[in-house]
Amino acid sequence: MKKNALDFWVGLFVVLGFIALLFLALKAGNMSSLSFQPTYPVKLKFDNIGGLKPRAPVKSAGVTVGRVASIGFDTNTYQALVTINIDQQYQFPKDTSAKILTAGLLGEQYIGLEPGGDSEMLKAGDTISMTQSAIVLENLIGQFLYSKAADSGAAKSPGGASADGAPAAAPASAPAAPAAQ
Repeated sequence: MKKNALDFWVGLFVVLGFIALLFLALKAGNMSSLSFQPTYPVKLKFDNIGGLKPRAPVKSAGVTVGRVASIGFDTNTYQALVTINIDQQYQFPKDTSAKILTAGLLGEQYIGLEPGGDSEMLKAGDTISMTQSAIVLENLIGQFLYSKAADSGAAKSPGGASADGAPAAAPASAPAAPAAQ
């Protein structure tokens, strides 16, 4: 009798452990939010997709309205070709714009949709032409360092003149005015 109870609890513990591992695997694979609702595909072209991955969320006003279906490369325009699947229940105007955003400072990247004002709606296979590429952190840091180096080089130019040719300001030699009492 005691052995049967012990076997039951061990078996229950193993099953719960398996369920926990399955949950973690689905979370890690970004598959935990599978949707079986009908969708329609829309194509997007970006100059740079950064770290965007398939199954990344597509959001509008903070609500997940779809997922990235596939990412490819257009050899004619040399751009990234992203196909997204939008849930059928969400209809967007033809002049909708899309941009790649990042959740938090170092979070996952997703596509944000901003609806336009057109009365005609997107259909399956349409292409959103107004897109904004991902902001790559390395490029921003490089631009910042380059601008700082250019600024420090302009401040130390020889001959006492600034980089635009204007003479440097002379130090004030007059004594400071006494403070009013």
